[in-house]
Amino acid sequence: MEFPEEVLAHIFSYLSVKERDSASAVCRRWSQSMSHPRVWRYTEIRCETGEQEDPALQHFSSLLPLVRHLKITVSSLSDPANRSAALSVLRLATSGPLRTLTLSCSGGVPLFYSGHDLEEGLEAALTAAPEHVGGAFLSHLDLRGVPFTLSQSLVRALARQSPNLRSLLVNNQTLVCKVEPEAVVEVLGLCPLLNTLGLFYTSLSQKVVDELLLPQRCPLLAMELYCERFAKYIPPLEDSVWAGLKHRHPGLKVSLILDHTLPMDHFSSVLQPSVPLQHLELLTFTDLVQQTHLVTQSYSHALETIILQTTSSPELDSALHSLAAACSLLREVHCYCVVSCDVIRAFKDCCPLLWRYTLKTRKEPHPWRCTVIK
Repeated sequence: MEFPEEVLAHIFSYLSVKERDSASAVCRRWSQSMSHPRVWRYTEIRCETGEQEDPALQHFSSLLPLVRHLKITVSSLSDPANRSAALSVLRLATSGPLRTLTLSCSGGVPLFYSGHDLEEGLEAALTAAPEHVGGAFLSHLDLRGVPFTLSQSLVRALARQSPNLRSLLVNNQTLVCKVEPEAVVEVLGLCPLLNTLGLFYTSLSQKVVDELLLPQRCPLLAMELYCERFAKYIPPLEDSVWAGLKHRHPGLKVSLILDHTLPMDHFSSVLQPSVPLQHLELLTFTDLVQQTHLVTQSYSHALETIILQTTSSPELDSALHSLAAACSLLREVHCYCVVSCDVIRAFKDCCPLLWRYTLKTRKEPHPWRCTVIK
């Protein structure tokens, strides 16, 4: 009971909202400490009760404007009450100077659900009237966890309201991308401080690259790209374009996900040698021996994480052995097929930074658990 209020607040900040509600009922001092700004600075809220008015959220509704870094997870999208609760939290939190926002959904997606209500509510909360802070202070927006197609009108509206954005992640791995390159060019113009971008590969174009190459732009640090079937309909970025981006932004690190819907014969056009590739996922469930050799030849100097969904073969074991010998910076390797013991030994011996891997010598029940190196 003699802990300083700041210490109590720090402890309470690790509790969920429901646990904070219980702790606030212990005594008057705990209840008073619960209103300390430090308790609410980093807050994750799960909307999963099926109640539009969760008692814990109702209790703390006046304190939600103190949140600076917010993650909202909506469970069971089929329940309108959970979606409504999420939007209520969002409206309250954006009445204060919210800095970062992550919105994600868990569980199945209702049939024919377009996400229109969540998308509309998100835009309304972040682009509210002047007396409402909205997204004016927002520096990080992560929408990778929403399972519905994002409209480019939403992305444009958010960029207009949030000129201080430094990180925008809209690569949410849905079946369709509606954010066209023209919208990305507009976003880059509206948000000159952007240094982290998460996009669909189809959202890129030479005009987007030209905007990124402007001398007045701040350094681009990270780019995440999701490549799916529609990437085959656009001209790929040439190697010289990537070389120019790398020269203009020497600290740039790229993450690539190549989905199984992208035809295999398009992989090589996406995997240009000059891409400063840090993270790669090849999700095909087909033979990837040739692609593994390509990765070894092009990205051994920068690759830190590789994820392969492929099929077993002696040729794959040989390709993985070569990958291990060449890529000394690898920190994570996850290969979802059976490999030989020699492959595991090669990665452990040749990659001193390796801290976890999924490499199995026999089939196991799903899901395969990764091995963490102590």
